[in-house]
Formats: sequence, C-alpha cells, structure tokens
Amino acid sequence: MTAKGETPWTPPPDIAAKMPADLSGNTVNGLGEADRRSPSPIMWHQPKRVPEFAAIQQHVNDRYECEPLLTGVFNTPDRRDPPVPIADVSEEDSAESWTARVKEFALANEADLVGIAPVDQHNVFEGFTVSNPWVIVLGVYMDHDELSKAPEAEAAAEVAKQYNRGNRAAKTLQNWIRGLGHDAHGHGGPGAGPIQLVPSALRAGFGELGKHGSIINRQLGSSLRLAGVTTDLPLIPDQQDVFGADDFCTSCQICTNACPPDAIFRDKQTVRGVDKWFVNFDKCMPYFAQQWGCGICIAVCPWSRPGTAPKLAEKMTRRRERTAA
Repeated sequence: MTAKGETPWTPPPDIAAKMPADLSGNTVNGLGEADRRSPSPIMWHQPKRVPEFAAIQQHVNDRYECEPLLTGVFNTPDRRDPPVPIADVSEEDSAESWTARVKEFALANEADLVGIAPVDQHNVFEGFTVSNPWVIVLGVYMDHDELSKAPEAEAAAEVAKQYNRGNRAAKTLQNWIRGLGHDAHGHGGPGAGPIQLVPSALRAGFGELGKHGSIINRQLGSSLRLAGVTTDLPLIPDQQDVFGADDFCTSCQICTNACPPDAIFRDKQTVRGVDKWFVNFDKCMPYFAQQWGCGICIAVCPWSRPGTAPKLAEKMTRRRERTAA
C-alpha cells in the first residue's frame, strides 16, 4: 500500500504492454466529458466489443486459472443455464403487491439487499438495448475478514463467491418472474451486462457513491456486490438514500492513501456529464491484473468494518440535519 508521499506502484513492462498505447480507459469511460451519454463497453464485456483491452482482460482470466484457489471459480453450471420460458398466461397484480412480493422473494433467495429503480437509458451500455422499464437491484454481502486479505487470492475467492451468489439470486428471481408470465432478464458480475449496476443501485436506494467508486450502504457499508434483473412487472421505485456518506468521503483519504497505484482521485471528476467520485482506470487496471483483482480500497473503507456502517450513517445524518437547520 502507498501512504501519502510514497512512490506509487508502477506496472512491470509485461503488464504495461498489455494496455493499449494509444487509447486511455479514462477516455473510453468519459472522463472530462460535459454531456450525458451512455457508457461505452470496456471491462468486463466480451473482448470482441473492446478489442483494445482484450489483452489485459485475458491476462486477468489467465491469472485466475493459474491459481488453484481460483481455477474455474466462475465456471459454475448454473451460469450456463438458459432462462425459463415466459409462461403463456401472465399473473396480474397491483404494483404495490408486486413490489412487496419481489422483495420478499429476493430476500428469501440469497439476496441481502433489494431495491427497485426505473431504467435510465444513460446507464445502458452503447450497443445494448434494455426495453423493460424497471431494474431490480440485488446486493450480496461479502465477508470482511476474507476481503481484508486483498489483494491476495483469498480475497479474490470471496469476491467470486459473492458474485456467484448474486448471479444465482438474479437468475432465481428472473425465472420466478418469467414463470408468472412476465419478462425478466437477470445478470451479475464479474461479466458486464447491458446496464450499469452501480448507478442503478444508487437510484434504487442502496446508498451513496464512495470515493473508491463503489456503493456505501447504511447497513452493509462497502462490503457488497451487485446483481440485477430488468423486468416489465408493474413496480414502485425506491427513493435514493442520502445519509452523509458523500460528505464523509470528501474529507476522508483512507482509500486514496491505501491504493498502491494511486488510482483514486482525491476530488470529484466530471464523467459523462456528472460530477462524481472516479477511479483512474489506466492506473487501477494494471495493478488489478498483476494481482488477482484487488479490493484494497473497499477493505480499508471505514464503512466496511462490521457493525460500523449503521453508527456512521446515524452520525452523518445528525450532522446533515444540524447543518440544514
């Protein structure tokens, strides 16, 4: 890890050579762009969609397959199962009832969090189509003790375990909805789907965006992974949950100082027309590829310590209320 004043990690030549010499990932991601637009595919879509980054993505895949703890970790049979057919007769219910039923079902089938948001086409990747009006976002909690071993393989195994759980939760919910005669399409990480899940989760009430580029939830902190289901069920959206995490990140530098390649910006950046916390792709990705992924920034985040997030959220909410008074 790097502390303030230390020299950041730099990629060895073999890793640096796998990054495109004439294309910045930050440019692809829209850093500095003043206008809203859909995100461009980059990682982790199929390499054919972004051939410039195929070499670095393949290196990550190869690293996993060379580590016994991670070999085949994402090649689970359930990932290959096709969705069940949509039932010929659709069950009708009110939006209020569907919303309650969806949440009850998701929480009973491996999800730890569930929220609903309207699909924002600005969050749909270029080249993809999402015609359903709603996205059901699912969150799954990661074991902090295992995540704290980042960037070692044990942390990557925990991330993979929870990504797999999120995928199962999304597929189970997808198939339940389709069995009731409504359209639904589930997906989760680490492969990218048609829609960005982090901004969708923010709209679905999961919390606020942290300086490390991940969600900060008032109950689970930053130790979670996301999955989602788009659907045409009539649903009621959740409200965004603002409790002061953004204010906290403004003055906190813990993840910034802990990032070995110094990839976390200390101030917000304009990205595709939105001022937000942003991680420098060109610095982050080579380190991610050199290890087995990373996760240091999430592991050191004060909100991630078990039992801390609810207390911090309450404290920051009181502070916001005093400031507004």
